[in-house]
Amino acid sequence: MEERISLAHGDGGELAHKLIGDVFVRAFGHTEESRFDAALFTVPSEKIAVTTDSFVVKPVFFPGGNIGKLAVAGTVNDIAVSGAVPLYLTAGFIIEEGFKIKDLKEIAETMAAEAEKANVRIIAGDTKVVEKGSIDGIYINTSGVGYVEKNRAVNPDGMEPGDSIIVNGTIGDHGIAILAARGELGIQTELPSDCAALNGLIKNVLSEVDGVRIMRDPTRGGLATTLVEIAEDFQATLEIDDELIPIRQEVQGACDILGYDPLYLANEGKVIFIVKKEREEQVLKILREHELGQNAAVIGRVVNREKGRLQLKTALGTTRRLNRLSGMMLPRIC
Repeated sequence: MEERISLAHGDGGELAHKLIGDVFVRAFGHTEESRFDAALFTVPSEKIAVTTDSFVVKPVFFPGGNIGKLAVAGTVNDIAVSGAVPLYLTAGFIIEEGFKIKDLKEIAETMAAEAEKANVRIIAGDTKVVEKGSIDGIYINTSGVGYVEKNRAVNPDGMEPGDSIIVNGTIGDHGIAILAARGELGIQTELPSDCAALNGLIKNVLSEVDGVRIMRDPTRGGLATTLVEIAEDFQATLEIDDELIPIRQEVQGACDILGYDPLYLANEGKVIFIVKKEREEQVLKILREHELGQNAAVIGRVVNREKGRLQLKTALGTTRRLNRLSGMMLPRIC
């Protein structure tokens, strides 16, 4: 096989066939469904969840992962936080002429490994090659399909004053890891991205706890923007405590130097739970027993169901309103 992608790899001929066989079929497996133009599958439920996402992260490889791991984990998480069980993924690749085939193989193999870890299958895909300079290396589009198990649906309309807001670990890790990997602002850190599929962690909570109101993964826009969206969508006043939010020292230090707010930094392995106050300790126990939830913490409460707003309690005991991220903090973080 050639060392780099050429336009001929995208023309549907022999080179394209060989690329698909040597890279994608080898990584993702070959099934009976692949002989058709669409994957055929069954879902063990009347209610399914479907999501789609595109990934354009720069750089493609970063501490803790690469664009392939991000694509699988991000799509799996979008299904899982909806209260569904992820089953299948599709993957579309837009590849720049000249992209190294060994890098493409590594990305595909990482996707396969993350999919296996998350217990999902990549069942369909597409590959397009564009002229050099048209894109930056490689972009990936994914779609995910899952199903909702009976009696395990989340109930955001059931939110009430006193409900607990919980996050499964430290925030802002992905944003700072990407920034450091770019080397643009002189930040050096060994901090890896938190990129990870969370469906196993979420399943543990949903299988043992009733009273989960809602779950969201705080990716672009960070923790604050995601909580603002929840507050506005469901007309709830939420309050988080600045001193309770888990933040790594490296992240806080980088934010202090660069003037960033960690509440608005991207995450790729974090989930927000809003649960009944009576289930708070049970949820914390389940999360902390999982490798992806060891730093889980209660960070705030539902105050009322009258106004859609998010407020932050500061170390001084005062409160201030938080809004969505305004402008662009870190471009191309996922």
